[in-house]
Formats: sequence, C-alpha cells, structure tokens
Amino acid sequence: MTQSKAEEEKASNDEETISSEEAVDLEKLGDTKELEPIVELTLEEQVAALEQELQEANSKADEYLDGWLRARAEFSNYKKRIEREQAEGRARVTREIICHYLGVMDDLERALKERPNVVDANAWANGIDLIYKKMESILETEGVEEIQAEGELFDPNLHEAIDQLESEDHDEGTVVEVVQKGYRIGERIIRPAIVRVAM
Repeated sequence: MTQSKAEEEKASNDEETISSEEAVDLEKLGDTKELEPIVELTLEEQVAALEQELQEANSKADEYLDGWLRARAEFSNYKKRIEREQAEGRARVTREIICHYLGVMDDLERALKERPNVVDANAWANGIDLIYKKMESILETEGVEEIQAEGELFDPNLHEAIDQLESEDHDEGTVVEVVQKGYRIGERIIRPAIVRVAM
C-alpha cells in the first residue's frame, strides 16, 4: 500500500510538472502581440521592395520614351535638312542653267540695238527679235523676273554700281543707266543689275 501511494504521488507530481512546463510554453506563445510587429515589418519590406521595383520600371520606361522621342526628333530634323538641301541644290542648278541663257539674252539685246536700217537687215533683226522674245518667255515660265533698276534708288542688294555720273535730272543715288540687266527668282538674286548711279 505504501508503494502504491508513493507511485501515485510521483505520477501526480509529474503531471503538475508537465502542466507547469506547458503553462510556461503557453505563456511564451500566448502573447501573440509580440509577433505582430515582426509580421508587419516583413509586409512593409515586401511593399517597399515592390515599390522600388515599380519605380525602377517607371524610370526605365521614361528613359526609353525619352530616347525614342529624341530619335524621332533627330530623324525629323534629318528629313527636313535633306529636303532643304535638295531644294537648295535644285535652285542652284536652275540658277546655273539660267545664267547661260542670260548670256545669250545679253548678246541678242546688243545685236538688236545695232540693227541696220536696210530692208534685209531689218528682216534679220526681226528674226532675232522673235528669238529674244521666245527666250524671255521661257525665263518667265521658270519664274525669272527682271530686277527694276533705272530710275530706282541704288540698292546694293540688287544693283552693282560701276560708275557715278553727274546728273541734273536725277537725285543723288538714283540709277541713271542700266549697263546689264539683273534677274531674280523670287527672293533669290541670280545676278545683280550692273548700273551707273547719279552723284
């Protein structure tokens, strides 16, 4: 009987010890509020990491967009430059061709001024006159205009003075004589008019 009571007391003590240990463990684990900040911090870190990735992605997208816009602007400028150079090239070729025509026009003008008064010579001169008018018509079709000079105030952008003359009939600086006509296409001067100016 004594042994049986001793065993019962030991078992009871063991149960109390286990219960006590369990209580301690439960006390350690029971207060879950101590774990909440750790879980919350982990979520914050994840959110922060996602925000960082999003920021980097947006930064790269902005960089790519900026590069694309720059490339597009450069191509547009290149296209405009090529078109401008082509237009200038065409204008330059046109001026060079027209300058050859102008030399012929000058010769024809001089020949017409010296036309003789005999009948045969007049017929010859009339033929030259027709050629001159035809040439003049071609130049007008190409947009070539004669620069007005005689009686106009001298303009160094349009006229080239080779002499100054005293004249009572003209104000100082006025073109009194055109030695060689000048021509233009729009605002572009093909060649200035060579003139004499009153002083």
